[in-house]
Amino acid sequence: MNVRRHHISAAALAAVTALGLGSLTACSSDSAAAGNTDKFDVVASFYPMAFLAEQIGGEHARVTSLTQPGQEPHDLEISAKQTAQLQESDAALYLKGLQPSVDEAIGQSGVATKIDAATLTSLEEHGAEAGHEDEHGDEHGHEDEHAEEEHGHEHEGGQDPHVWLDPVKYAEVAEGVGRAFEKADPDHAADYRKNTEALVGKLNDLDASFEAGLKDRKTDVFVTTHSAFGYLAERYGLTEEAINGLDPESEPSGARVKELSRTAKADGVTTVFYETLVSDRTAKTLADDAGLRTDVLDPLEGITDESRGDDYFQVMEANLEALQKALGAK
Repeated sequence: MNVRRHHISAAALAAVTALGLGSLTACSSDSAAAGNTDKFDVVASFYPMAFLAEQIGGEHARVTSLTQPGQEPHDLEISAKQTAQLQESDAALYLKGLQPSVDEAIGQSGVATKIDAATLTSLEEHGAEAGHEDEHGDEHGHEDEHAEEEHGHEHEGGQDPHVWLDPVKYAEVAEGVGRAFEKADPDHAADYRKNTEALVGKLNDLDASFEAGLKDRKTDVFVTTHSAFGYLAERYGLTEEAINGLDPESEPSGARVKELSRTAKADGVTTVFYETLVSDRTAKTLADDAGLRTDVLDPLEGITDESRGDDYFQVMEANLEALQKALGAK
């Protein structure tokens, strides 16, 4: 879908700042919370960025997220209040290319420290195979048109932004964020460094858990709603077959659905995975047609009451369990 982009004048911004920010509460999970406090105020674009900021910032940082819990982050439209919040903050942490309205708002803001997670690790192209089928030819001719219609799920140049689902790449991002916090708030640099080291250690442990937990599996292939798990698949030698490519809300072609049914049968696939923030209709339709079961594989773009855990690590552990069951690893 197209993202409407809001522009506000300097006068309107000042009015919002004066009237709207003074009465807001200091809750780290409140996306309406303001900056300009006695702490290191960080605005994060969506959950994976907010989690990093909270873990690294610790007691010295006040972290707010632009994306509400349960909101599909790619569809976020920046409000005037959020734009004003950016102006009052010390740092903005985001992943450029994932949320166009966030990119624009941060680019136009005067926030002193702008941290683009996409520059802190290497990005790759994933999911192209799910967008069209060369052998049928009915999708290939519209590739450019479909690319234009994508609303931020695909990074600039066709690169996959879902780096947080690979613990190793997420650790690389964490290290970069830690360095940026140290530079922006040198008075607390030692604590930021300590917190970063602790977080990276936990991410390394998670990587080891995935490595060990996915050994001796019966199949390498898993089917998902969209190509969010390309980095995870590559890290652990798996093959992700996505129904909708990088855009979870697009409709797959009939040829793609038939192909996935054949793939499932040939590769011993047992499960079609869907996610919590988008409709499971397509996944269940494919599962019914192919005689497969469904389960959740969470891309961790937000934590809700439906999530299988309260934070990044708990949900990733639940993802590991789901993959183990689907791949016959235990």
